[in-house]
Amino acid sequence: MGPFDLTGRVAFVTGAGRGIGRDVVRTLARAGADIVAVDVDPATAEEAAAEVRALGRRAVPMPVDVTVRADVDAAVDRAIAQLGRIDIAVNVAGICRNAPAEEMSDDDWRDVLAVNLDGTYYVCRAVGRHMLARGSGSIVNMASLSASFVDYPQPQASYNASKAGVVQLTRSLASEWADRGIRVNSVSPGFIATEMTMLGMASGWADVWLANIPMGRLGEPGEVANAVWFLASDASSYVTGEQLEIGGGFGLR
Repeated sequence: MGPFDLTGRVAFVTGAGRGIGRDVVRTLARAGADIVAVDVDPATAEEAAAEVRALGRRAVPMPVDVTVRADVDAAVDRAIAQLGRIDIAVNVAGICRNAPAEEMSDDDWRDVLAVNLDGTYYVCRAVGRHMLARGSGSIVNMASLSASFVDYPQPQASYNASKAGVVQLTRSLASEWADRGIRVNSVSPGFIATEMTMLGMASGWADVWLANIPMGRLGEPGEVANAVWFLASDASSYVTGEQLEIGGGFGLR
């Protein structure tokens, strides 16, 4: 696989139990990486780890709530103790709450920001300290096209704000850490055929969404995972601080 080969590397993946995160786990493991499968649900974390082991790679399931800083720090320490290092971190864990801005509760606002932005920062900081001490590493954060476009017709101010924060956090860390061997990039999916998106399709939003995608279809989780693979690997060795949009041309019209 040349520069895409991840043999001997360890990837710490949050949101690993389902959706895009699960495909990221599969893709990186197939490329040779050992996996720390992080998910708030212990059962899905174990399922993801079992799938990695079936591919012949080492895997550690790690049930973690990424909104709890101390738990994130402890998980990174455990991962390093068990697998020796972390070369790649992929922050996929995320949630969305749809509600008109004037009606959104403080709790819903904070929940979305806590998972999507705070959790991403906590993982970046904990993993980053380890990578900086070693002088190498790649971090890929899951942003969204919602960081740049206001999606319609669903009301989701908290989600949009959180993902815009992820993009700017990514750029900030990339700037700070570039000369110390750490690359930090973000991936911005559009409408991807995950469980969360399919709920929206069933809510009557499908026609509007598809009308704004020039390719005329939803993306597949594996298509996002392949972009993560690129950014995690040496194939992107001169890429940092970038936001890679994966949306079938969304926003071109």
